[in-house]
Amino acid sequence: MFSIYGISGPVFQGTLETLPRLPVVTRREPVRAARRVGDRREDGTEELASLPEPVAGHSRQAVEAYQAMLPESLERGPLYHANQIMQPEVVTVSVDDDVARAWKTLVDHQIHQAPVLDAGQRLVGIVSERNLLMVLNVDNGEVRDVLRRRVGDVMTTPVVAATPLTDIRRIARVMLERGVDGVPVVNDGGALLGFVSRSDILHAVVTDPPLSIWR
Repeated sequence: MFSIYGISGPVFQGTLETLPRLPVVTRREPVRAARRVGDRREDGTEELASLPEPVAGHSRQAVEAYQAMLPESLERGPLYHANQIMQPEVVTVSVDDDVARAWKTLVDHQIHQAPVLDAGQRLVGIVSERNLLMVLNVDNGEVRDVLRRRVGDVMTTPVVAATPLTDIRRIARVMLERGVDGVPVVNDGGALLGFVSRSDILHAVVTDPPLSIWR
C-alpha cells in the first residue's frame, strides 16, 4: 500500500496499480527496463530472432547452460517487506530550514536525500542533493554562493510513501517509474517510521540466497 504526502497532508492512498492515475512530480526521465532474452515483440517474434545467428546461438547456449545448472528443487527466497530492510534511524530536515543547513545535514550524514517534515512532524516532501544544487554552489565541499531559499522552496512534493508491509519489489517499481532514489515508510497515521533507499533493496537482493535470475 502506498500514500502520497504533500504540503496539505495526505492526498492519496491506494495500491501500486492506482498510482499511475496521479501525475509524476519528478523531472527525471524514467528508467526503461531492459527486455529479457526471449521476450516476445509485439509482432509475436522472439527478441533473439533479430540477432545475428552466431550471437543468438551463443545466447541460447548460455541460457540453456544456466538452466541446466539450476537444482530441480530451487525455491524462491523469502519475500521482503519494507519494514524488514528499511533504515529506522531516519535523518530528516525541516520544511523551514535554509538550503545551506539542509546541505550540511546531507553532507554530515553522508546521504543523498532526506525526508522533509513540517512543524507538526508530518511528511510533506523529500529533498535531494540535486534539489539543493539548484540554489547553491559548492566549491571543494564548501558552500560558496547561496540563494535565499528554504527547503520548502526546492523540495520534491508531493512524495510517495509506503506502509511497513509493502512488498519491496513494488517499492522498486515505484522508484523506477517515478525516478526517485528512495521511499519513506509511514504508519497508518502518517508518522515517519523509516526509509528505503536503492542501496537497501540492492543489499537485500545480493544477501538473500538463493537468487534465481532466470527460471
